[in-house]
Parts: sequence; C-alpha cells; structure tokens
Amino acid sequence: MGRVTERRRVIRIRDGVVSERPDTLVAEEPLEIRLNGKPLAITMRTPGDDFALAAGFLVSEGVLGAADELRSIVYCAGATADGVNTYNVVDVSIAPGVVVPDITLERNVYTTSSCGLCGKASLDAVRTTARWPIADEADGAPPVRLTPELLARLPDRLRAAQRVFDRTGGLHAAALFTEDGDLVDVREDVGRHNAVDKLVGRALQDDGLPLSRSVLMVSGRASFELAQKAVMAGIPVLAAVSAPSSLAVDLAAETGLTLVGFLRGSSMNVYAGEHRVALRTAAATG
Repeated sequence: MGRVTERRRVIRIRDGVVSERPDTLVAEEPLEIRLNGKPLAITMRTPGDDFALAAGFLVSEGVLGAADELRSIVYCAGATADGVNTYNVVDVSIAPGVVVPDITLERNVYTTSSCGLCGKASLDAVRTTARWPIADEADGAPPVRLTPELLARLPDRLRAAQRVFDRTGGLHAAALFTEDGDLVDVREDVGRHNAVDKLVGRALQDDGLPLSRSVLMVSGRASFELAQKAVMAGIPVLAAVSAPSSLAVDLAAETGLTLVGFLRGSSMNVYAGEHRVALRTAAATG
C-alpha cells in the first residue's frame, strides 16, 4: 500500500549556499472508486483511510446515509493488467434495496468534477439529495450556538493535530469539533475535499450520521464542494481559515448552514447562518 509520505532528493539554496539533501513529501496517488463493481469516480488522494474516503464520498453523493446501507468495501486485487493489487482501486458494495442515484463516471459527478453542473443546478442537486435538513430544532435539542471566542480557538487546535503537515508542509486538514470545541476527529490529505470525505466516511462507518451537533473546520478556503459535503452529512457549521466561494455562500444561505471564513486569531467573517454565532454587539453600519 502507498505510504503517506515519500522521500525525494532536493537541491536546497539558503543565503547563496547550495546543498543536497533528502526531503519529505506528501504522497499523492489516484484512487478509483467502484460501486458494486462498476467504475464511478477517480480522485487524487494521500493513501490512507481509503475505505473511509470512499464511504464519505458516497455520503456526499447521496448514495449512503447509514451504516447498515454499506455492505463492504474492499481493495480490488488484479486491478492492473498483470494482476497486481495497487491498493489504488476500491469496490464499494451496498446493501440490497439501497437506491443508487444516476451518477456515472461518464456524466461527471458534480461534487468532484469541477465541471458539468454549476450555479442553480448545483444548488438544486444538493437540495434534492440531502437526507437531513440542517434544522436547529432536530430531536427537540437546543440550537447549536457558538461564541466567537470558541470559534477562534479551532484553527490552532486543528493545526496542532496535523501530524503529517509538520513533516511535509503540504497537506490540507479537516476536523470535526463538538459544539463545546472538543476535537472529535481529524484527517489530512492533499485534497481538502478528501480530508472531509474521510471524516464523514468514518462517521458513517461508526453509525454516527447525521453530524447535527458538529462543527467542521477546514484548512484553506471553503468551496461549494466543502459546503455541499457539510450539508449532506447534516453538519450545521462550516468554518475555514480562508475565503469562501460565492456559490458556497449561496448554498449555505439556502440550506441554513452557518458559514464562517477568514477565521484567523480573533477575526472572522460570518457569511451565512449568523443565528448560531453568539454576537455580543450589533454589526457596524457605514
């Protein structure tokens, strides 16, 4: 199986001094996801947590929503012409009776292709496939409500949990926190969307969906794709250290997702779902 990191030779130049040394890099390999034996999607990922990644991807696509809907996930032996198992192809078998949406490799899956459907069509696709409304009154529980101070602590907690990043500097991370700010799980990958899929897939395998009392914290920006994955997993709050895209904001506003961007130190922007953030003062006008 591929490793999380690999070593490569590098020429290092520091203040005019040239030296040669090995460098630790993040491994990147393709993962083909098959559904009931048929090719479905290919993603570039950091090897590791491949079964959780595949499961989380299928949650994002509206195929899976509960642990008992998943029959098995296996690596495909003989994935190459010479019969070698590359550990880069997984086959997901789902339980009888689970309805599979019309998603094919030829059509391009809208959550990962960055092409095909866009704009209103993408928003409609999420609305029609999401299993759990992001509702504050679910199961009679009190609404999720977070203070800015709690949100401000999450990036440092995420960064402290990034073990592979410390060795490579080249990985994105995603973490699940409780509404009290406790770290539940963290995953790293070259693809930010893959890190989120690994989190969601692990929650599915543990029969933990929907994640209706959780906060999803991601490194980098908040794209439409990440907002969509949060909505599909029933997550009410998505926070990112960088900017959201316009379509991510549109999706958050339509679904009720709380979307926080530019979360750095005590500063942050709340783009949607501000009712879950305990604001002490009125917004400035000007």
